Amino acid sequence: MIFRRKLLAVFALTVLVSVAAVAWSISSLTRQAFEKANEESTAALVAQFRREFNRRGEEVAHRVETVAASEATTRMALALSRGSPDYGAYLNGARTMAESQQLDFLEFIDSQSTIISSAQWAAKFGYKETLSLISIPKDAFLKLEELPDSAALGLFAVREVNLGDKSLFVIGGRRIDKNFLASLELPVGMRAMFYQNLGNGFSPQFLIDMSGTVQQPSGIAPIVQQLQQQQRETTTLVHWSANATDDETIDAIPLAGRDNHLLGVLLIGNSRRPYVELRQQIRSAALLCGGAGIVLAILLSGWASARVTHPVEQLARAAREVASGNWNTQVAITSSDELGELAETFNRMTRELLDQKEHLVQAERVAAWRELARRLAHELKNPLFPLQLTVENLLRARQQNPQQFEEIFQESSSTLLAEIANLKAIISRFSEFSRMPQPQFQQIQLNDLAQNVSQLFQAQLHAPERAPIECKLELAEPMEPVAADPDLLHRALSNLVLNAMDAMPRGGTLTLRTRQVGDLSYVEISDTGTGLTPEECERLFTPYYTSKPHGTGLGLAIVQSVISDHWGRISVRSESGCGTTFVIELPHNADKLQATDQSLGATARSN
Repeated sequence: MIFRRKLLAVFALTVLVSVAAVAWSISSLTRQAFEKANEESTAALVAQFRREFNRRGEEVAHRVETVAASEATTRMALALSRGSPDYGAYLNGARTMAESQQLDFLEFIDSQSTIISSAQWAAKFGYKETLSLISIPKDAFLKLEELPDSAALGLFAVREVNLGDKSLFVIGGRRIDKNFLASLELPVGMRAMFYQNLGNGFSPQFLIDMSGTVQQPSGIAPIVQQLQQQQRETTTLVHWSANATDDETIDAIPLAGRDNHLLGVLLIGNSRRPYVELRQQIRSAALLCGGAGIVLAILLSGWASARVTHPVEQLARAAREVASGNWNTQVAITSSDELGELAETFNRMTRELLDQKEHLVQAERVAAWRELARRLAHELKNPLFPLQLTVENLLRARQQNPQQFEEIFQESSSTLLAEIANLKAIISRFSEFSRMPQPQFQQIQLNDLAQNVSQLFQAQLHAPERAPIECKLELAEPMEPVAADPDLLHRALSNLVLNAMDAMPRGGTLTLRTRQVGDLSYVEISDTGTGLTPEECERLFTPYYTSKPHGTGLGLAIVQSVISDHWGRISVRSESGCGTTFVIELPHNADKLQATDQSLGATARSN
């Protein structure tokens, strides 16, 4: 991945992560704030319900006390204390008083718990009251009241009238219905419902709100059933539809009677529409910010990458030029920041390299001349010494024994000619190394070249005077042709084969191997000789270095020069006692072939 794309990815990822983190944080804080506000609103509504419940209870208690203190109730109590009164005279008394005090329920009960008069159900006259009158509560309480066609839940109060030795009990109350719920002040988005627990299970007709009938009561059923089993306050999220804006948080509060039996359930619904809509707005804003951030990241990454990569690309081009040999390369300094400092450092480095190169070249020239003088002195000294001895022998023979001079002269002349030939050979090798020709590139097959070299040395490999050497060819097929000078490569391979043969005086195996990897072709020459030490491998291609008694040290230097002129590389692998392998790496050099063709064409046109 290029630097610009990496920079774009980093910027885009930073923007996305930042926007996502902010959006998540805002959503989390919003949810917490909404839940806290929901809890506070629910608590406020429950407190309001309890206040209204207590207010209604106080009102009911006050009205019942008014009934108990009325003249009609006093006469009824006096009649009960005097013996056996005519209860039929009081049959409709409760209804009249209930209407005057605006009570939905009102009953008069004697000390034996017998109903004397009932405003809500006159037929209960003479029946026993199920409510225990042993301990009369002071405050209002919830009570389930039986009616002719059903049952109803009401807020009741009980008062006792004592005249004589018998007591008269007045029980009155008002319904808990939609009018009671309508008296509650509900915040926007909230609603109150009431369920009268008149039996086991859930019955939709017992669920009411301020409008009367509750829509979709099936969603409330699991909440009511859970409270019927556990009788403790609970909070449930109800999904009314697939649309999240219709979700509602329902808080259910159980309401028990005097015996702690569940008589009703107060249900407070809090719509989640504001929270869901706000969450959607946050997400939309996050997506918008994310999109804008990505666009901004693209622009910033493009600007930053151009600001950064352009100087870096200039440095890379300059480094390639330096690597190709142009040590005078300089980079333009366009800023004073770190990139400018890097460019200045690069320019200073190239100047120092150029200075060091000049000093190095001078030092190498001096060292090369010294080494050349040393090698020449060494090589020339060996034949000069026998030449001197031969001439001195001739002079002594002529002076001391003229008659034998002719015989000694013939022998000494042969020695002189042999040593002079040796001198000429030494000078020829040095002259040959100094006049290495430039390669003439043409398409060749390395497999054919390897086979030619192998056939050239077949006679020497099986010569009678030396131990036999087996030659093996391991040639890859197919091999693409390379652009090279066949004569120079043939000479280089021949030198390597000769070295391999010299390394196996007791015989062995010589292997010529070719292979191709991508755009590079390889030729390997392996022997099974004694091998080389790591120190010898390091100095092997140094001119004038040799491990042979009569070598000039120029053979491998010539091979390296030939391979270098082909823009290739030669290396050696060797272990002492395990043989040696020389590896030649050659590029295809197609551009060199085109350059040669253009040069030949220009020469032909000029002629």
